Amino acid sequence: MKRKPAVAGYFYPGDKYLLATQLEELVEESEEKISALGIVVPHAGYMYSGRVAGKVYGRVEPPDVAILLGPNHTGLGERVSLYNGESFITPLGEVQINKDLNQLIKEKCPLVLEDTLAHLREHSLEVQIPFLQYLNEKVEIVPIVLMELDLEEIKSLGKAIAEAIDDYTSLEEKEVVIVASSDFSHYEPQSLAEKKDSLVIEEILKLSEEGLMRVVFENRISMCGVLPVSTLIVATKELEASGAELIAYATSGDITGDYSAVVGYGGIIIY
Repeated sequence: MKRKPAVAGYFYPGDKYLLATQLEELVEESEEKISALGIVVPHAGYMYSGRVAGKVYGRVEPPDVAILLGPNHTGLGERVSLYNGESFITPLGEVQINKDLNQLIKEKCPLVLEDTLAHLREHSLEVQIPFLQYLNEKVEIVPIVLMELDLEEIKSLGKAIAEAIDDYTSLEEKEVVIVASSDFSHYEPQSLAEKKDSLVIEEILKLSEEGLMRVVFENRISMCGVLPVSTLIVATKELEASGAELIAYATSGDITGDYSAVVGYGGIIIY
């Protein structure tokens, strides 16, 4: 099965040339690249969050394989939904699923179930793929969509992903990065969104999945990707992460000029 684009022409250009042109504008290539274990990037339309995502993608070494973790916005499918079809298609071409890494993750965590339903209309992973193709046209992916997990399940999944990466890279000399797709505060006044999002960013930079879950719950922060980002933190700590860096932060208000109800976008690299 090949997963066809669901939001091309809506979240990003549906035309190959226009998409490539926009990516060239959004990705800020840095001379000093970071060998990232994982990244946090937003998933709104490129008009709104593309510059934040582009700054992150421009700073990292192009990966051979990307494990994509995104929130389930539709409520369809399994709680931990692993797409095990042949590929994802974007206007830039076809991206193959890395079956070996897929299988390793599935074997190491019983929560992970093969499922296509959760992926059919989900945009949180799809919008990341053209950025990855821009960095490496031969990139392979492992797409995983998450919903309704508690902290212990997040820890179990994160550790399984780290173990799978260790096993895979011991046999294959390939660069693997974990991509956690998330927007931050939704539809808050600018000042409140910035205040709440600063709490989120602080916990991510401390590499504290427990702290992140706590501040999101206690402060009622409408961060849609708290599960993917928490899982990312667990996995990268298992992979001996040494730190994290905030690359960019912005809101939709910075684009539209309407600061009465904004969405927050953060770009972070864990290394």
